[in-house]
Parts: sequence; structure tokens; C-alpha cells
Amino acid sequence: MFIEVMFFGFCLEVIDTYCRNPAGESLNTNESAKRIMIVAGESSGDLHGANLIKAVNALSADMQFYGVGGQRMAAAGCHILIPAEKLAVMGAVEVLGRLPVIWSSFQRLKRELNGSQKPDVLVLIDFPDFNLRLARQAKKAGVSVLYYVSPKVWAWRKGRVKKIAEVVDSLAVIFPFEPVLYDGLDILVKYVGHPLLDEFAAVGDYLDLRQALQIPATKKIVGLFPGSRQNELRYMLQTLVESAQLIHASLPDVHFLVPIANSLSKDEIQSQFPSDLPVSFVESGQATIYDVAGNCDAILTVSGTVTLQIALAGAPMAILYKASPLTYEVGRRLVRIEHFGLPNIVAGRRVVPEFLQEAANPQALADETLHVLNDNNYAETMKDELRRVQEKLGEPGCSTRVAAMLFDMLHQQAPEINSGKDVL
Repeated sequence: MFIEVMFFGFCLEVIDTYCRNPAGESLNTNESAKRIMIVAGESSGDLHGANLIKAVNALSADMQFYGVGGQRMAAAGCHILIPAEKLAVMGAVEVLGRLPVIWSSFQRLKRELNGSQKPDVLVLIDFPDFNLRLARQAKKAGVSVLYYVSPKVWAWRKGRVKKIAEVVDSLAVIFPFEPVLYDGLDILVKYVGHPLLDEFAAVGDYLDLRQALQIPATKKIVGLFPGSRQNELRYMLQTLVESAQLIHASLPDVHFLVPIANSLSKDEIQSQFPSDLPVSFVESGQATIYDVAGNCDAILTVSGTVTLQIALAGAPMAILYKASPLTYEVGRRLVRIEHFGLPNIVAGRRVVPEFLQEAANPQALADETLHVLNDNNYAETMKDELRRVQEKLGEPGCSTRVAAMLFDMLHQQAPEINSGKDVL
């Protein structure tokens, strides 16, 4: 969420003051191809980056992508210089231990920007405290910057809009309320819709996990979504386990589903669950996150992009967020938003319950889940609200719209782009 990145940004600012960039050479590639450096430092960015690469490659074969990403971007054809998991870290305390790796990665990318084969365009996806500093280096190197998924200036540090406009050429924003924040500034801003809608549109019918996992029809299914980062496991997995135990004690006829992100270890997560708890662990290769959510009667989930994926699947949920005391205290003083859950931010009001830090205790989470399971009217009302959230997110075609922006920056005509409903 928003409050983990502030200390990370401060540390980079301090190092940036004292370190200099050595000269370096770029990756040796086909000179006729347009070279696109793309940087996605988190799991959600890897997903959005992969879909963007696919959209571009569907329109032109004369592009070469390289940079920072994960398994999805690699599968889409991106040459990975630095694995995204080396950079993905949450929390003020946790960032300190990763600074050497983060800084060496930053220096590597600066060398690429200043090398003999610099990129034609730098595409940055979210991950603002790293990527905005990289955008500054690209500006100095004369490399155009397309920023996809705007820094969340509406949540904290709103004054960043001027700095963003100074180092970013084109900005693809994913929420309809964002463009107005940049009014009057020298930057091209386009609302492209939300990238998850492309992914969701391709899902089709959900896989019947009840049948596949032989879960009796009489049992309610509760999802426990632990996230995709080690720090999320560190601070929230045990809370989810204890909540599940309380739910099971009150409602024995229940079965739990736990999706395992490809960045995490199934064995590590499974080892935290007691053997007498009825639970199935679903790895990313077995089913999509939408398959898991679509089979659940209720879900307890960490915050982040996954909450919008659950909202698209229409599953009632409760969102929790816990961090180290230092990270939480820093964030509490600087973040100025009413809600931290993305479905509530999109809705502009609370449509699903949120539990923050001390309030995210097992008893409160269990009580909320039991309320959903035992009160059909309450559950249906939440489902109705989530359908409205989906409507507010716009229409599919986001990746293709961002691809069109990239072609514009390369001064090329994007061939026969059909992005669905025009939201630009």
C-alpha cells in the first residue's frame, strides 16, 4: 500500500545525493528494432507490463523490450536485466536491508540510459520512489518517459505533480479522477481505464474448484489471500491463520482456499497452518486469482491490487493491513486518505470493511467473515456495491490504449488499434 514507500523514497534520496553514475554500455541488440526499457518493480506491475508488451507485439514485431520485471513479463518477451523480486520490498525497516541491491540495480539502469544504445522510450510502471528518480535520469539522458499507473498523488505528497510533470512526457492514469490533478501542467495525461479489466475480460467461466478439490457442497468456502510479498507474510499471515481457526470453531462446515503467488513458496505458507484446519492451497499455475475468488463465499485479504481483482470477481471481502510499528507510524502521519482499500477508493466511500494495524485482529476479522456467511442480505448488498465498483473502473482495452500512447511517442502510427469504448 501507500505508506510503505515513503521511507524507501527517503533512503534513495539520501543516497542519490552522494552517489554518482559510472559510464556503462547498453544491451547489444538488433539496431533496427525500437528499444523499449520497461521497469516494473512489483507483482502487479509485472502483470500490467506483460499485458502491455503483448498489446504492443500484437501491433508491431519491430519492438524490443528489456528492463525490470518478473515471470509474466519474461514470458511475454521482455529481456529481464533485473528480476523485480530483487526490488520488491515493503516497510521502512525492511528497506534498509535491501538498499545495496536496490541501489546497484538503480545504477545498472542509469548506465543503460546513458550507454551507446540507449532506449528509444522508457516505460515506468507504478513503483514511484524508484521510478521517478529513474525518470529524472532519463530526462538528463534525453530519453522520453511514458509513466503507466500514476504515482498516487491523491493519497499523499500531492505536491509531487509538479515534479512528475518535469520528468515525465506522457502519463497513463487508471482512475477517472486523476487527470484533473495535472491540469495546467506541461505533461500529456490520458485516462486509459484500469488494466485489470483486460485480464478479467479474458477469464471466461471460473474453474470449479469445489469439484476439482472435492469440497462438499454443504461447506462454505472462505478465501485467505496472503499477498505476494514476504513482508505481507511476515506481518499478516499469522493473523489470517488465527482468524481461520476462529471461523472454523464457530462454523465447522467451512473450507478455506489460499492462493499462492508465484513469488512465494507454497511449503512456507502451508507450514503455518495447523493440520486440523480444512484448507486447500492453490498455486498460480493451477487456477487464476479470479477462479479462486469466484469460488469463495467470503474472503479475507491483504490490501493492494488483489482487492480489485476480488471486486471484479464479485466476492464479499474484508481487507486488512498490518506493517512494522515504524512503517505504520510514518504512514499515519503522512498519508491523508479516508480509505486504504482500493474498492473503497474507487467507490469514494466504504463498500467493504477495512481493518488497519491493531484493528486487524483475528477476532474482528473472524466476526466480519461470519457476518457475511450467516447474513445473506449483507453479503448480497456487498456484491451489489462491488458491481458498481466494476462499472466505475471503465471498459477493457487499457493495455491497447497505453500501446497507442507508446506508438505516439515513437512517432509511429499504431496499426488498426481497436481499444473498445473510448475513454481517452
